[in-house]
Amino acid sequence: MNHRGPRRLIPMMLLPMLCAAALAAACAGPGRTGPYAPLTAADRDPARAQRLTLEAADLADQDPVRAEALLREALTADLYHGPAHNNLGVLYLQQGRLYEAAGEFEWARKLMPGHPDPRMNLALVLERAGRIDEAIATYRTALEVYPDHLPTIQALTRIQLMHNRADTTTPAMLEQIALRGETPAWREWAKAQRARAEAREMP
Repeated sequence: MNHRGPRRLIPMMLLPMLCAAALAAACAGPGRTGPYAPLTAADRDPARAQRLTLEAADLADQDPVRAEALLREALTADLYHGPAHNNLGVLYLQQGRLYEAAGEFEWARKLMPGHPDPRMNLALVLERAGRIDEAIATYRTALEVYPDHLPTIQALTRIQLMHNRADTTTPAMLEQIALRGETPAWREWAKAQRARAEAREMP
């Protein structure tokens, strides 16, 4: 059973963003020098950031270097484009650049407060850094905004059992994974874990 990896976000098309982009194009000020330089509303180009983020998502597996460059370009177009921050964090995490990944997931979490993926991805960073209790707490914040988010349920249950942190919520999460796990491997893993727990409880 493979561990769950970080999740990329595909930005949705929003008409207000397109209108803001048209206004920005009409009122554009001097160009900025990088993705984290100060910007005004007139400097932002959300539509371009969205287009570049989509292009980067298509390239991420085959050409991560180019994907990173596109995401940086997206953030130069609009620093507040949450999916670009999340997806850049995924690239950093896959490269083992935990500090940079955590920073991008923090940006994405703040910009997308109702979305579980940046929170789950941040928990993955903490887990890989060996900060198990913080990772568990962060997985739980993802479930606070989306209680039925199956990837987070799987990741949280796995880390609980791996590090002897099972609690009263663990059996119910195992039941969910056994019934609707994302892959057959996840479902079989949950059934096996549940059977072991039942065997331990037998007199």
